Amino acid sequence: MKIPKTIQNLIESFERLPGIGSKTAQRLTFYLLHVPQGELDMFASAIQNLKKGTVICSACFSVDEKDPCSICSSPERDRSVICVVEEPLDVLALEKNGKYKGAYHVLHGRIDPLNNIGPDEIYIKQLIKRIQAASAKGSGEPREIILATNPTMEGEATAMYISKQLKIKNPKLKITRIGRGLPTGADIEYADELTLQRAMEGRREY
Repeated sequence: MKIPKTIQNLIESFERLPGIGSKTAQRLTFYLLHVPQGELDMFASAIQNLKKGTVICSACFSVDEKDPCSICSSPERDRSVICVVEEPLDVLALEKNGKYKGAYHVLHGRIDPLNNIGPDEIYIKQLIKRIQAASAKGSGEPREIILATNPTMEGEATAMYISKQLKIKNPKLKITRIGRGLPTGADIEYADELTLQRAMEGRREY
């Protein structure tokens, strides 16, 4: 049996998504065949407006509806502490806890040589420039950088690289690494609130 081109195109589109294999892509596609057209139109509209209705914050590189984002523009945040994370989802996970009141910097990835992702492919240079610019102004100078990349091999390598680069620029800058609470190989976005709180509280000098 030959699969209709329209169905095959959608299956292939789903397969490009992370974590979606061939079987799952087929199940999702054939499930959508039974969804009312009105709901399909709403689904398609949500996808079409995904990038139109969001922007990358020019300060922290998180995703929001405005630039600067709601966190960077909030007068209640402590800008002297910057938490460095891999993805915007990590910001959402940490914000759910409600305990952290500092700023963020989103890398949009991690150093991963096997997938040809080096320091220049993520927002590391922007982090260094951000810290240097704040220091040059003399006000709001960062007093602590929290490296909250995931406790994976790539996440650890990314944290180590950032730490070395920042120490070269400013040897006195306090750099910490999230500590106990997150098991090796775990992703921040999947951790519960208590685990994240303990990880933040248990951070150590890096």
